[in-house]
Amino acid sequence: MTLKIGIIGCGGIANGKHMPALKTVQDVEMVAFCDLIEERAEKAAVEYGGAEASVYTDYQEMLANEALDVIHVCTPNSSHSAITVAALEADCHVMCEKPMAKTTAEAQLMIEAAKRTGKKLTIGYQNRYRPDSMYLHEACQDGDLGEIYFAKGHAIRRRAVPTWGVFLDEEAQGGGPLIDIGTHALDLTLWMMDNYQPKYVVGKAYRKLADTKDAANAWGPWDPEKFTVEDSAFGFIMMENGASIFLESAWALNSLDVKEAKTTLCGTKGGADMNDGLTLNGENRGHLFNNAIELETGGVDFYDGTGSDPAEVEAKMWIDAILHDTELVVKPEEALVVTQILEGIYESSKTGQPYFFK
Repeated sequence: MTLKIGIIGCGGIANGKHMPALKTVQDVEMVAFCDLIEERAEKAAVEYGGAEASVYTDYQEMLANEALDVIHVCTPNSSHSAITVAALEADCHVMCEKPMAKTTAEAQLMIEAAKRTGKKLTIGYQNRYRPDSMYLHEACQDGDLGEIYFAKGHAIRRRAVPTWGVFLDEEAQGGGPLIDIGTHALDLTLWMMDNYQPKYVVGKAYRKLADTKDAANAWGPWDPEKFTVEDSAFGFIMMENGASIFLESAWALNSLDVKEAKTTLCGTKGGADMNDGLTLNGENRGHLFNNAIELETGGVDFYDGTGSDPAEVEAKMWIDAILHDTELVVKPEEALVVTQILEGIYESSKTGQPYFFK
């Protein structure tokens, strides 16, 4: 069986991740491409769909006209929920790019639609599919770290503000680095802890460097007038079982301690960090130890016996879950909790008070 796939949103993330990854997967065919800018959809159709591919500027028209099995939603955060719900109701399985949605209410609508239609819904947290992440998750599941009661999620850039698309637009995205890259660090941390019961958060979002003119930046200076989101944000998350998490995120921060999409875990039996490769630490026979995990020797056997690009592994396992009706790696209920916590941090920053989850 060959699954027919439609791509909604043919911009950066579609070209940088989704479409190249799907091209490596067997039993799929990208047959329809939609983007508000028709030239983008046409270019994607030529490169990834071939001569018979269809091009649209209206996703509703595409869903109505095409017999599709799968939709990949690669649009700004503000449209994730509406497009996903429409695609699910059009009898399509949906991979939605992270974060799940701007708000918890929007994310909940997505879950309800998936349950109502019986179609699969997953969110594009591709960092789960890295070799170090897969190894560490297995170690956590096996109890190597014991009870993980404290963790840190890291998403810190010194000067790497994305200056293209709508990244700096609060209305379209819902926030800045917290919702953009902090979401990856939080997802990894919660997944390792297997803890999705937040009690409350205290958070603060800062806009301290955004007004800098002609700023040093990986992608060239940003326009302060268009920079309507935070440049850094931090949150302290207390879980129902007493565990706590510190989440740090920044596109621009005067710090040399730069790390992104990484987690640090502290448990009763041991700990782990991803600071310089994956390292597990602990105590044995009255002595402390640090174990640097070698991941280049073929010892990580998480996908067909070989390592691969995380985006490709994500795409392959997503399609396998559809074809064989197996469990999703990223469940929408887990992604919902990430959105809840991010929303809570933003709300706490606005009010200056802790945000309690109901």
